[in-house]
Amino acid sequence: MSPGDAKDVRISELEAQLAQRDERIAQLMAQVGALTQRVAELEQKLAQNSSNSSRPPSSDAPGGPRPGKKPTGRRPGGQPGHKKHERRLVPPEEVQHFVELVPKQCKGCGRRLVGKDAQPRRHQVVEVPPLSALITEYRSHALECTACGTVTRQPVPFHARSAFGDRLGALASLLVGKYRLSKRLVKDALSDMLGVELSVGSVVNLEEEMADALEPAVLQATQYVQAADTVHADETGWVEGREQGRGKRAWLWVVATALVALFHIATSRGGKVARALLGEDFTGFLVSDRWSGYAWYDAGLRQVCWAHLTRDFQGFIDRGGTGGRLGKKLMHQRNLFFTWYHRVRDGTMTRQDFEKRMPEVEREVGRLLRRSAARAEKKTAGMAREILQWEKCLWTFVDVPGLEPTNNFGERCLRHAVMYRKTSFGTQGPQGSRFVERLLTAVTTLKLQRRGVLSFLTDTLHAHRRSLPMPSLLPAAEMLQLANAA
Repeated sequence: MSPGDAKDVRISELEAQLAQRDERIAQLMAQVGALTQRVAELEQKLAQNSSNSSRPPSSDAPGGPRPGKKPTGRRPGGQPGHKKHERRLVPPEEVQHFVELVPKQCKGCGRRLVGKDAQPRRHQVVEVPPLSALITEYRSHALECTACGTVTRQPVPFHARSAFGDRLGALASLLVGKYRLSKRLVKDALSDMLGVELSVGSVVNLEEEMADALEPAVLQATQYVQAADTVHADETGWVEGREQGRGKRAWLWVVATALVALFHIATSRGGKVARALLGEDFTGFLVSDRWSGYAWYDAGLRQVCWAHLTRDFQGFIDRGGTGGRLGKKLMHQRNLFFTWYHRVRDGTMTRQDFEKRMPEVEREVGRLLRRSAARAEKKTAGMAREILQWEKCLWTFVDVPGLEPTNNFGERCLRHAVMYRKTSFGTQGPQGSRFVERLLTAVTTLKLQRRGVLSFLTDTLHAHRRSLPMPSLLPAAEMLQLANAA
């Protein structure tokens, strides 16, 4: 081989090596690009909190700054000049014991004092009497007939077949459904406070009985909600039973009016559940988030939650870039009209003036969302396009006095159930779900109406065991009038 041929061979070898290295560099650059994108996505997820995503506040890092809250520099607790709150004294007719404290001599000169103060200063001490269970024993006698020899035993009344009375059964259900105690803790609590010994199985049996007793009241509540003028709807994840060793996914739904809240646990998050809860004939206004399960309903009668939109706009800002700049402008428009809305609510702006100002805001928000959809970064643009699909539902509250722009009321109704889920880890099956949804319906509804829960559950169990007319969860006429006036 001549020197020229050897040189050509060497050049070919080097060119091949260079091509291999270029190919490897291209592969590595693609890998670096993919990893860079992955890191950016993970950093965005890490930066998510309750102010810029749908994550609940309970998922925020403990001890960190509260999103959207600027430090004030003040110490926690009541601030100087804050309005004083004192415990109200109960009226004299509700006091069981009086102790008259009358001075006998003057603390200045020691002279004897006579008479009584016409308006003495009142100080009350509240105490609980020693708690103990009241036990009723039914003695079922058997007598033999002198004529035929048949032995007849007088049976225990049906309402007394359970070993636990109406109020005790209601208390056990209340400790589970409202105070979120486990069944074993309910057993221990009743033993510690009342000296009542019962098993965990007895707590379960009382739950099942309470679920059956509440069925008529919950059916009435369902009909009431379906006929309402305005309903707030929301849903959250749940667990019902286990499947292949893991919790089986379900959802807890709530549809709520101002005075009645209806809960339902289903294994679906689809629109069929929402249709069943609201009823096919529902024609009221529906306030909800943008979940597709509500897409079947008339857009002209829907109000999309602006609290969710606020978090989305904050997400625009936090992701930065073109979308971040547009997000700041969107947030400005949001803050502007919420200021006006709050002024209408506190009476410093007329509703007519508010409605005159809003069209300009509506046009500007639409323009900014369209710019975001066309020019912003990929994720921000996608979110803007999704919001624009529901543009007609953003402003229903402007034309309907009394309709709220957020679904905060629905989320507040759901909050207790979310905390219950965290400690109970869901339910074991449909039977447990019926108890939870019906008791949550009763507890939340009675709270909205400011009615006593224990007395209602006691009356419900009492009526159920004796086949008497059942107590109702529907609001009294005067409560309904107050709600309509508000």
